[in-house]
Amino acid sequence: MIDRARLEAICREAGAMALGLWPGGGHALRHWSKGAAGPVSDADLLVDAFLKRELTALLPAAGWLSEETVDAPHRLANDLVWLVDPIDGTRDFIRGRPGWCISVALVSAGRPLMAMLVAPARREVWCATAGAGAFLNGQRLAASTRDVLPGARIPADSLPRSDADLVAVAKPNSIALRIAMVADDRADLLVTQRWGHEWDIAAAILIAREAGAAVSDAHGKVLTFNKRDPKDWGVLACAPGLREAAVARWGGSPSPSSLRA
Repeated sequence: MIDRARLEAICREAGAMALGLWPGGGHALRHWSKGAAGPVSDADLLVDAFLKRELTALLPAAGWLSEETVDAPHRLANDLVWLVDPIDGTRDFIRGRPGWCISVALVSAGRPLMAMLVAPARREVWCATAGAGAFLNGQRLAASTRDVLPGARIPADSLPRSDADLVAVAKPNSIALRIAMVADDRADLLVTQRWGHEWDIAAAILIAREAGAAVSDAHGKVLTFNKRDPKDWGVLACAPGLREAAVARWGGSPSPSSLRA
């Protein structure tokens, strides 16, 4: 098994590197658009290169899949693969807002084995190991246990009339942090209905699952990772008692725009 303390140290160092370039700390930052893929900054590329070097040295046998690295198909031959988003929530990052994190997952045979989210602007370090629980700053997490959908808390900027029975709570730009909110009982439900990439969700999915949440794609199907096309249609993380009602509501037609991002 890999040295978990060393993994955390690497991710913390990546977080400190990103924080040193964060406009919220008064730093200038060069950023540009990748078109439909959204914004990217110098910090994304710097952190990506650092993590690739350090994580490859930590576990040379593992493949690599990252938002900011050109995909190498030979990763498919690896049982172990690092899935990395060097800065998840880049929009918040470049606007000087704290809703971003470094997301790192080690996947084994298509399932997350270890996970780390480092959100230095929020002073948060989230981690999980399959079968060993999930933790935030060293404290064990326990997910929401709500079993009634009306009144459920969901991270959203606003809610459409069709979801007026829900309660909107603060929404960080990072999808990983929004999933983690369910793990920490800050939200009862997170759902998206759009194509998303594996590197966005792999770490947070393990953290939520290990905290006791139900996790799946938007249709309620099992999520697997290191696929040839590393995308999934939506993600659902919720209190187990809400899973059936959530899939019934959002598992079919596209969702309102407020729940898609």
